[in-house]
Amino acid sequence: MLSYYYTVKDYGEHEITIQKSRFICYVNRATTEEEAQNFINLIKKKHWDANHNCSAYLIGETNNIQKANDDGEPSGTAGVPMLEVLKKRDLKDTVTVVTRYFGGIKLGAGGLIRAYGKSVSEGLNAIGIVERRLMRVIHVKIDYTWLGKVENELRSSPYTIKEIHYLDGVEVEVYVEEEQINQFTEWMIELTNGQSVINEGDNLYLEKLMSNS
Repeated sequence: MLSYYYTVKDYGEHEITIQKSRFICYVNRATTEEEAQNFINLIKKKHWDANHNCSAYLIGETNNIQKANDDGEPSGTAGVPMLEVLKKRDLKDTVTVVTRYFGGIKLGAGGLIRAYGKSVSEGLNAIGIVERRLMRVIHVKIDYTWLGKVENELRSSPYTIKEIHYLDGVEVEVYVEEEQINQFTEWMIELTNGQSVINEGDNLYLEKLMSNS
């Protein structure tokens, strides 16, 4: 598992108009080629009357699956520039489809390359990109009398609370980076005067929305 990677926030769409042609960008996550193809087919079905439904996707930890499709546009003017935007943004497990409704003005090869690239780039900015960082979930069991202090300290710390379970006692699940586990454990023991039970849980990805700047 990668320690971190970037991907699209979730499903989204964004439309721009260039020289009277409508370019509608759709993006989604896809962890398998089948998921990517299903998404592409879904958009093609939705826009069966469009002039073109061009697509591109990157899948796998090393981007071992890469595909681009011009869907009738001149070779290399749509799918490849779309794929290049995904690669430039260093995204993984991402699929995009750009639907074009022709507006009557021909753009030429260079114009098409710029238009499809711009459509995906602006679409990603509008929909959002997240960093997925691999974290360890640490389970902290405490008595209810410690909850207020522990929760307040955690919320003003660099650590992120995943969930709080209210049972006989309280169990707080916290995302902690692997190299910070010992430091976190010592801090929690000190914070609760040794009255906490701490166990390591699963490795999970924590998502953080990236700014476009």
